[in-house]
Amino acid sequence: MVTTIGTESSLTKLVENLIHLEYDAIAAYEAAVDRIDDTAVKETMRGFLSDHQNHVRALGELSRELGDTPPTGGDAKQMLTKGKVVMADMAGDKAILQAMKTNEDDTNTAYERAAGHDDATPAAKTMFDGALADERRHKAWIEETIARL
Repeated sequence: MVTTIGTESSLTKLVENLIHLEYDAIAAYEAAVDRIDDTAVKETMRGFLSDHQNHVRALGELSRELGDTPPTGGDAKQMLTKGKVVMADMAGDKAILQAMKTNEDDTNTAYERAAGHDDATPAAKTMFDGALADERRHKAWIEETIARL
């Protein structure tokens, strides 16, 4: 799935879509943690899940600062992000991680675009840069772990 998040014309809509994306990521990580057999991998992924939960909180604060009401859940894409993980479960931990990598590809792209958004305030840019650093760390670890398995 290729994301279009980060191409919005307004900062408010961008933040709203990032919140939806984060809820989708949370659902996928919850599904992955429930299905991963390797305990060390499971623990690392719990940490990544926590990062996504923190992003939702920070984005929610930003949304309220912009005068908006933040979404409280994912969108229709949540079925796809979580569904990839559920289907991959039949093929084991490596397949689950491969599904999670495609989800992280989207979050990386979204935050790369968000960090460069024309309307991003300094506070928003700081938040986006921090989330992007987390997403890059998640993706790199997943790629390294896939190569190791």
